[in-house]
Amino acid sequence: VVVKPFDEANSAYYSYLFRTDAYMREVNKFSRGIVADRNRLYWDEFKQMPSLVPPRAEQDQIVAYLQAQDVHIARLIKAKRDLIVLLTEQKLRIIDHAITRGIDSSVEFKPSGIEWLGDMPEHWDISRLGACIKTNRAGVWGSDPSDKNQPDQLICVRVADFDMELLAVGTRKLTVRAITQSERSGRILCPGDILLEKSGGGDKTPVGRVVAFTLDKMSVCSNFVARLIPNTQLVLPTFLLTVMNHIHARRIVIPYIKQTTGIQNLDSTAYFKLGIALPSLNEQEEILQALAEQCKPLNDAIQRAQEIIKLIREYRDRQIADVVTGQVDVRDWVPGPNDVVAEEELAVLPGDEELDTDGEEENGED
Repeated sequence: VVVKPFDEANSAYYSYLFRTDAYMREVNKFSRGIVADRNRLYWDEFKQMPSLVPPRAEQDQIVAYLQAQDVHIARLIKAKRDLIVLLTEQKLRIIDHAITRGIDSSVEFKPSGIEWLGDMPEHWDISRLGACIKTNRAGVWGSDPSDKNQPDQLICVRVADFDMELLAVGTRKLTVRAITQSERSGRILCPGDILLEKSGGGDKTPVGRVVAFTLDKMSVCSNFVARLIPNTQLVLPTFLLTVMNHIHARRIVIPYIKQTTGIQNLDSTAYFKLGIALPSLNEQEEILQALAEQCKPLNDAIQRAQEIIKLIREYRDRQIADVVTGQVDVRDWVPGPNDVVAEEELAVLPGDEELDTDGEEENGED
């Protein structure tokens, strides 16, 4: 619904007001739907919602104040994001060296014959990615969620459930769907499985991300996700997970992606022909232990920076709520020389909400 505000309403003021927790609780009161996560706020109900209406001049002052504060907050967030980028790049260099050259600097090297690998330890083997996988099964959608207490209900893991910090399936808000016995045959996920994002993605996040399945609940994966069962005679699941995610992080996966109607699809046939360097199982374990030790300080620093960003955002939400509701009086505020609002600086503030970016709709269709 597109509406035009009356002259006494500053749209930016109401944009701030409508996003506060208190107002969102009011939104829920006026919304209706079959279940809470499918609520809809219709125009007729929206018009009946009570709202604060400060004088227009005060609305304008509130907006000017909050936008100035947003600039300072955006600068802090950008500084932390830049730090995370630098730490992540350092971590990628450590991983790249470990999985392509190992951790023993005294070994002899030989050409791998694979462009992205370069030279590799002489005693390592070359393997196709597909040889490290025993089974590659597509996912299954099932029907829309019905009664979650019915026996045909299973968790359906989507790309939106990928927790790339933990490299595992997250548990924030898992989708439950009705899956028939025939649909679930051979598709039940087991601990140790690797889940591959084979469809979805975007320019900034190409498909090809992988996570481990670690849930203790009966689950399947969606049609945008492939279930991979590692060949444990050749590779440790965690080592394979590390290699595949590094292939994604270095964007080596890009040539194996096909774009159709706005959706990226991984060309699995070509992708699994990709060559990787493969040490022995014992050396894989040694590499993983070394990576855990070397990357821990970087991971801790990244986590601290992310937590600070979260605290900054919580502070911003609290500040907005106090100012738009009049708990903090800003009528006498005068902007200083550092309070100049630059739109490009504010760009880091929106877009951090947890969005479903895997191209899957709530009804299970793409």
